[in-house]
Amino acid sequence: MTKFLIPRRRSLLVGAAAAAGATMIGGKPESAHARSTAEGPWAIELFTSQGCSSCPPSDAYLGGLAKRSDIVALSYHVDYWDYIGWKDPFATRATTERQRAYARVLKQRYVYTPEMVVEGIGHDTGRERGPIEGLLGDAKRRSPQRATPELSRAVDGPLTIKLAAFPLGDQPADVTLAIYDRRHSTPVASGENQGRMLENFNIVRHFEVLARWDGSVATWMSDAGRIQPGQGAAVIVQRADHGPVIGCNKLEPMVSG
Repeated sequence: MTKFLIPRRRSLLVGAAAAAGATMIGGKPESAHARSTAEGPWAIELFTSQGCSSCPPSDAYLGGLAKRSDIVALSYHVDYWDYIGWKDPFATRATTERQRAYARVLKQRYVYTPEMVVEGIGHDTGRERGPIEGLLGDAKRRSPQRATPELSRAVDGPLTIKLAAFPLGDQPADVTLAIYDRRHSTPVASGENQGRMLENFNIVRHFEVLARWDGSVATWMSDAGRIQPGQGAAVIVQRADHGPVIGCNKLEPMVSG
């Protein structure tokens, strides 16, 4: 049995240095703001690998989901396929451990790629839209009341995260911050995808559990330099230890094309 640690309350640097973006309006950096809503957004987390020949269709689907205002779409690259001929430049052990934690909670017998985890309640390959839309429907019925964080960031300032009071009962929630690159194109020189140019979207480069939340009014601030220009930031609020998501939100630069 593989043993792994679930990160709590400590920073995890994933790949290159993580950091925070500004919204671009007419080519000029402006302050950015993402307000909370009762209707969503909803979290979809894709576990993928550039060494997996089955993953590109799910990567493309996530790219479409990432354009939706009602979806927080994140891509975590895992490292357990690196040995078969291509080392994924975005893969880390930390992202693999997050997938294994979900597998334990969702009572999976094994981890696999591609895997989309929807709102922490269910999973599917993401190679077809129907099952994912079905899981989104289930999530909306199960979570009619949302603890949606409010995210804001002034020009070159820290990211501010606010949560209003929420009735958690006797089970606390984890507040997780993810910093991600919006898009990368990678020419693959070996392995199962040899010769292909792979497109990946919302690639998580840094994530950390900010706090174990008790449901009271709370505010957190990141370092001003945490998010680099062009990167997005997302916050996921979920029942402690990788349970169901009860709220999420994103803040990202406007991009053309």
